Amino acid sequence: MNLRIKFLIILISFLVLSCSQTSFDTEQELLNYIQDKNNEYIQKKTVNGINFSLMYKPTDLLVSKDLKGNNKDEDIEGLRTRYNKYIYFNLSMSHNNQELLNTLPKDRHEFGQMVQQLAFGMRDDLYLYNKQKDTLVMTDFVYPRMYGMSNATTIMLVYPRDEEKLTSEFLYLTLRDLGIGTGEVKFKIPTHIIQEEPILTFKN
Repeated sequence: MNLRIKFLIILISFLVLSCSQTSFDTEQELLNYIQDKNNEYIQKKTVNGINFSLMYKPTDLLVSKDLKGNNKDEDIEGLRTRYNKYIYFNLSMSHNNQELLNTLPKDRHEFGQMVQQLAFGMRDDLYLYNKQKDTLVMTDFVYPRMYGMSNATTIMLVYPRDEEKLTSEFLYLTLRDLGIGTGEVKFKIPTHIIQEEPILTFKN
């Protein structure tokens, strides 16, 4: 296969992917789109009084945070390349419309245990895998302490964008019981929302 044909294949693939993606002019428009449950970017369930929400976070939301209004093409593409190596989810958990730490611990000991779990132990309690049981090993997770200023405990989960494992129709995210009486909580994630994730136009 000569270079001309290879170039045409790459160009056609890029155009097909671009056409399949939904684009938005503002971050708020993109957020409204992914927060609409009909678009499958967010899933919610309630178990034993605990409200769970899992939202896939498109790459351009992270790019937008880093740009700080400097919408130069080279900066945008550089950040997209950097962030696109991974996939991101926000996992939120709340009880009585409050953070878990505000309502569940019965004493200082339980409070300390839960802080330790949320800040350092989530890597061992979350599993992301496809239909073939191939596991995506967590790269990192971010748990910002909100000290009661939020209505939910939210953790950002970071996994490698392993294209081979993303060929499966679904991914499954399983959360072990954190000692709050929910048992195992499982989410079924369609991979097309990752392959066709919405983008921002980043207009100047």
